[in-house]
Order: sequence, then C-alpha cells, then structure tokens
Amino acid sequence: MSANGRGTTDWSGKQVFTTGEAAEICRVSQQTIIRCFDSGRLNGFRVPGSRFRRIPRAELIRFMKDNEIPLDSIEAGKKRILVVDDDPEIVELFRDILDRDGRFEVKSAATGYDAGALSESFKPHLMILDYMLPDINGDLVCQRVREGEEPADTRIIFVSGVVNQDEVDRLLGAGADDFMKKPFNVEKLMARVAELLDMPAGADVSN
Repeated sequence: MSANGRGTTDWSGKQVFTTGEAAEICRVSQQTIIRCFDSGRLNGFRVPGSRFRRIPRAELIRFMKDNEIPLDSIEAGKKRILVVDDDPEIVELFRDILDRDGRFEVKSAATGYDAGALSESFKPHLMILDYMLPDINGDLVCQRVREGEEPADTRIIFVSGVVNQDEVDRLLGAGADDFMKKPFNVEKLMARVAELLDMPAGADVSN
C-alpha cells in the first residue's frame, strides 16, 4: 500500500510498458499516451506484426521528467524533496547528500514564487526551506503550502542562519515541522528528514 492508503502496483522491475500501463503510471488517459507516442513526444516501438505500442522504462522516465510528472509511481518508495534556497552552494550540498542516500527524488527552487509553483506540480513529501528568500520570506511560502489543497502532506523544515527565537516560534506557528540553524549538522538534519518521513535512518553521510 502507498502512504495515502491507496493500493499501488510495483513497477520497479519492469523495463517495457504498454500504453495502458504508461497511462496508469502517469495518471493520464491511455489516449493521451497514444497521442504523445504517435506525435513523437514519447518514444518507443511497435510490436512486430501488430499495432501495439511499447515504451522502454528510460524513455517513460524521461517523458515524465520533461512534463514534471512525479516519479513516485514508477520509482516505488522514493520520497520527493523540494529544496528552497537562493544559495547555489547550499542547494548543491543538499542535492549531493540526498542523491547519495538514494531514497529521494530532489528538485530545487531559488525563490518563494518558484517554490509555490513547484509544490503544486511536484507535490513534495518534504520541503527544506530557507527563511530569507529574494522575493518573499519563507514563512509566507510555508503558509501557502499549508493553505493548499493537501496541506498535511508536505513536511517542512526551515533552515536559516539569521533568525532569533521569536522568529523561530513564528515559523513553527506558520506550520513548519522543525527549524535548524545554519551551519547545521548534516547527520542530524538527515536523521530529522528520515524521522519526519517515517523512514529508517540513512547511512553515514559525513564522508
């Protein structure tokens, strides 16, 4: 069963998909997949001697990424994490840590506006959110996520270096699940991520 209680098919070992299977994974109609296939937007091959279309796994994943379709259906068990920070070095650090763990699909945003748009399409399980963003403060991003259609689905950890205790209390009041001060301890942060997502603690990422 998936985290939201609905049954899911395990596609992890499948390498070639029918148009019906691709439609189920992408959560669109089979006719949409067929149109994308026939127009060349989704590549694959036809079964010799028939009209049946088949789509290789790598091509389906490329199509899903290009169209910002979450990969959770095809990569069962992976958690989606959105990193929101305007410092490229911080974003790269988080990406390196999370990618090395192997259990996460990671996207990033540098502004509050982009974070809001991505949170709607990417539907992250967890957001690592900087407080001081170029356009709006992170607490407004947090409030907008909490006021969305599925406010309880996204866990939010604030990470910032210039926040006093009153501001920390305000961030937690805005709906954040936790706050960590920069510079942060990587192992503690990853342990908290795993805890909030109900996952086992990951391997040592300090090396």
